[in-house]
Amino acid sequence: MYPITTASHTEHLEVGDGHSLYIQQSGNLEGVPVVYLHGGPGGGCSDWFRQFFDPDKYHLIMFDQRGAGKSTPHASLENNTTADLVSDIEKIREHLSIDKWMVFGGSWGSTLALAYAQVHAHRVTALVLRGIFLCRQQDIRWFYQEGASRVFPDYWQDFIAPIPEVDRGDLLSAYYHILTGDDHEKKLEAAKAWSVWEGRTVTLMPDPAYAANFAAPEFALAFARIESHYFYHQCFMQDNHLLNEIDKIRNIPGVIIHGRYDLVCPVAQAYELAQAWPEAELHIIDDAGHAASEPSIAAALIAATDQLADVLT
Repeated sequence: MYPITTASHTEHLEVGDGHSLYIQQSGNLEGVPVVYLHGGPGGGCSDWFRQFFDPDKYHLIMFDQRGAGKSTPHASLENNTTADLVSDIEKIREHLSIDKWMVFGGSWGSTLALAYAQVHAHRVTALVLRGIFLCRQQDIRWFYQEGASRVFPDYWQDFIAPIPEVDRGDLLSAYYHILTGDDHEKKLEAAKAWSVWEGRTVTLMPDPAYAANFAAPEFALAFARIESHYFYHQCFMQDNHLLNEIDKIRNIPGVIIHGRYDLVCPVAQAYELAQAWPEAELHIIDDAGHAASEPSIAAALIAATDQLADVLT
């Protein structure tokens, strides 16, 4: 991976509805523009994300989505929908006077990248997508009701612990109502359980240090509240919307990278996307799970950005 560079420009951008987004720019400001869409939703950006891009060739724009990271108000669900985030991306592009850019997104970031590109295809030079999440009912149910629970039955017990047994037939609804409720103590307990569940399952091999990051109260609260808000409302999209609208991006160069043993977003989602969009390159990584930090996933992402940097230059 490339060294972690320092952000050369940071700012907050008012995007309306009371939201202010934290934006940072790094790399070569005359280079290939690329916007990084973080996961979650609600995950926010980290400095190490810059390591996927050659700082001599890329002008990297990263921002924290509504309610996440350093954006304000923290953990806010008001006026926080997929359409709002798509609009925010365009506002950032216009604010920075960028004509077109590459869009890079993983997990929820892949969902948002597809949603953005399907609305603003003429502004996208290429798509690099990792850990595909199509945000259908079946995809949400797999991780939050039945599916991954059978692979991680021990971790699952910690996940369901904050939910009364009578409410466990619909865990997503139960979590959503706690996380949007008024009991602060229960809210924090639920947020940590929700967040740690993902942190424990995101890598192929157990990584306690990585998982521990998900337990930090401020991170967990935004992560759990915003994720449950989006998933409870099915990401504010019709079921199968992203595949139904695939013709709108057919001419955009695309690279799809997915771990074969991804148990957060099973690889079938990437395969279905590639079947609908055969013009894109599909790379199934045989020794990886979901996390972008896993060595073979990171290597594939860097190979993709290196290749596209030369093509787009």
